[in-house]
Amino acid sequence: MPYQVYEKLFYALLSKCQLKEYQTKQFKFKNPLYALDSSTIDLSLSVFEWAKFRRTKGGLKLHSLLDVRSQIPTFNVITEAREADVKVAQRTDFPLSPDSIITFDRAYIDFSLFQAYEKKNVFFVTRAKDNLRFQFLGQQDIPNKKGLQFDHIVQIQNPTQRQKYPGKLRLIGFYDFNNNKTYQFLTNNFKLAASSIAEIYISRWQIELFFKWIKQNLKIKTFLGASKNAVLSQIWVAMIYILLLAYIKFQTKFPASLLTLSRKLQESLFFRLHLIDVAF
Repeated sequence: MPYQVYEKLFYALLSKCQLKEYQTKQFKFKNPLYALDSSTIDLSLSVFEWAKFRRTKGGLKLHSLLDVRSQIPTFNVITEAREADVKVAQRTDFPLSPDSIITFDRAYIDFSLFQAYEKKNVFFVTRAKDNLRFQFLGQQDIPNKKGLQFDHIVQIQNPTQRQKYPGKLRLIGFYDFNNNKTYQFLTNNFKLAASSIAEIYISRWQIELFFKWIKQNLKIKTFLGASKNAVLSQIWVAMIYILLLAYIKFQTKFPASLLTLSRKLQESLFFRLHLIDVAF
């Protein structure tokens, strides 16, 4: 069966999910919040000859847009492992409604991409690269909260970059006492508190945990078939499984994580139990 069948099934099931009902992460703001990132799935060239990545390595790359509040992937793109993250983001029309917030790491910094989000009324939050230079335009009030260092209004100094994104940006300094390090967050959102911007970027780690979880628990590292269709089918089936887990968790009001629920389901495979009953 072609993998597109499972891909369409995933989005058909996703359309039935009212993601607001599945929300577990609470924030002070109401904007939809997403994290964008990718993870490379290593494949052996001796078995998966079609997935050549480097001279001695093979692989695919899974790009996911994760709803941070519900912990559900809302959009997935599977590419060759050599595909640059920012290039995929530039050409992919991710389903982001106006006033949504998307957070990503520095691999996605591109001022044409920033301008595309600006035109769609989408807010972005990322970390500023060390080599970026800004023109200082002003500053916002800094609340007396632990870790906040500055809240500047800036503009890109480089003429070429400024031509791609001529608007204003907000540069926030935050000191992490645990790691003894200062982070600089870059955003086009001037309404939320600086502490909320820092919290948004910190929440980006949820997608890192998501990739780690699916690789360790959903057999994304080992595959049942060697063809491209078999590998892609298995990845999409894993995504479908996540949606079903989320549905059971919501219907049963299961208090623990999806990982705990998944383990309970695995432990009950040899018992004649209704899936809904397993979560109680």
